Amino acid sequence: MAAYPLTVGFDLDMTLIDSRPGIKAAYEELSARTGTFVDAEAAVTRLGPPLEQEIRRWFPEERVAEISDLYRSLYPQYAIAATPAMRGAREALAAVAAAGGRTIVVTAKFEPNAKLHLTHLGIEPDAVIGSLWAEAKAEALRAHGARIYVGDHTGDVRGAHAAGALSVAVATGPCDGGELRAAGADVLLDDLTEFPEWLNRYIAEGAEGADPSEAASA
Repeated sequence: MAAYPLTVGFDLDMTLIDSRPGIKAAYEELSARTGTFVDAEAAVTRLGPPLEQEIRRWFPEERVAEISDLYRSLYPQYAIAATPAMRGAREALAAVAAAGGRTIVVTAKFEPNAKLHLTHLGIEPDAVIGSLWAEAKAEALRAHGARIYVGDHTGDVRGAHAAGALSVAVATGPCDGGELRAAGADVLLDDLTEFPEWLNRYIAEGAEGADPSEAASA
């Protein structure tokens, strides 16, 4: 077990869950309800930033709040059951628990919907904090003492660094490995299946009092 407190934060969309099928279904229903075309296929290639950023592509500014609320109300019915866990998601959280650590999910997603996803999939972090994006994620990461933040977007890299946490990036979302490295990711993994082995090495190399960041390269 590590000799230092271990709290690991995880992003949600395209890090722990593959929300593309569910979000696509929710946007298609939004289109049907409003009569306004939303290119759902394109929207799911841009996951990460707050919902309002995508809604602005299709609706005038004065309707963004209204349409965002409508989308969130449709989301539980259309998006939850259609969304699977990412490969290695459960094992990644289990690896932290096996090390005596805590896990938190920090996401830009509306918090009640984030919790519905995790409950549906049987994934049980110690805390879930929603509606935080990029550097704003540092607020929750600092509050929970997270030393590591795992995410798939360059915004997640920025959030980790703003919190003084190690940025572990997984190339499973809209940003490829080159973008994540260029954004300053400390660790780059293909996906979460590689996380338990990396975490064990991180802990082992930091357990004797060395700076754990020295074990960051992967």
